[in-house]
Amino acid sequence: MTLEGQEQPLSDAVEDLSQENMRAGISAQDSLEARLKPIYFVSGLGADQRIFQWLRADDYSPVHIQWVSPKKRESIEDYAKRLTEQIKDKNPIIVGLSFGGMIAVEMAKQIPTEKVILLSSVKDRLEIPFYFRLLRIVPLHRIVPFKSLLFAFYWLAYWLFAPEGLEQKKLLKTVLVETDPHFLKWALHKVVVWQNQEVPENLVQVHGKRDRIFPYRYVQPDYTVENSGHLMVMNRAEEISTLLKELTIQTQVEE
Repeated sequence: MTLEGQEQPLSDAVEDLSQENMRAGISAQDSLEARLKPIYFVSGLGADQRIFQWLRADDYSPVHIQWVSPKKRESIEDYAKRLTEQIKDKNPIIVGLSFGGMIAVEMAKQIPTEKVILLSSVKDRLEIPFYFRLLRIVPLHRIVPFKSLLFAFYWLAYWLFAPEGLEQKKLLKTVLVETDPHFLKWALHKVVVWQNQEVPENLVQVHGKRDRIFPYRYVQPDYTVENSGHLMVMNRAEEISTLLKELTIQTQVEE
């Protein structure tokens, strides 16, 4: 965001936030001395908290929302409502990655939140790429056994997600192998049919300019991460960590 509502490069935006926080009278040391604020993280489709392992959490206490098995014909709204039961704090900050960002939006429509931060995600139906919407007409995602075909298409997954280095590729492969096929099909379908038009006022959207899952040209982010794809939370972890720190400090100032 800029605070004026126009996207700007992440490095410039973080510097602006840092200066604003300093003018408000709070320093990094003040933040460290304060009680660490819990921040709730919702991982991407099929992933778990390992996807966030590259982030620094010096100024907050990460709480990871755990995926649960979806019920038969359960809507994304009802599913998100069940996940809110894992949130024990009033007015939480929720960080959602990819599909987890969509879930975070649905959570924020049902409980009061202090801030919702989307990473590599979309905030409404207009940001869903056209090829996902085409699956509403030809629902291949409901009949193709994606899990059975994974071993033949790792190369495609690597291209789409753009992991960097052997460690990140190994983690992505592990996530793909461990993903429950029932949950995978359910979640893909929810992406395809998502009709959300309500965007939380306190939402902050951070997006990589080379994202191939949710291409940058379809979204209107508040912060842009240059030269980064869908897994910027892994391969641009330092930049994302700095931004999360500044957004958290900013929230404390606003309180």
